[in-house]
Amino acid sequence: MKKFLILAALLTVFTQMPAAVAEPAPEFDENEPVVTIRQGKKATYYEYRVNGILKEIKVEPVVGKTYYLVPTDDGEFARFDDSTLMLPKWIIFSW
Repeated sequence: MKKFLILAALLTVFTQMPAAVAEPAPEFDENEPVVTIRQGKKATYYEYRVNGILKEIKVEPVVGKTYYLVPTDDGEFARFDDSTLMLPKWIIFSW
């Protein structure tokens, strides 16, 4: 009888506790670039895509200076010494 009372007390305690609520998954900003890293024999390539569109490729050669390849309208790549990827990092209004 004693075990039954303890079990009943435990059941009433646990049934009155609020259910655990899972935190929502973090939202991904669609303006944030998605970076894909590829390791080659002579260089490491970082592909930056925004909304699925390739914006630039950062190339870190084993020997030499890092440079960036930016796709042009004619399907070729232009080479730059500095990144041309510009994304807003400020918030105008927030609740």
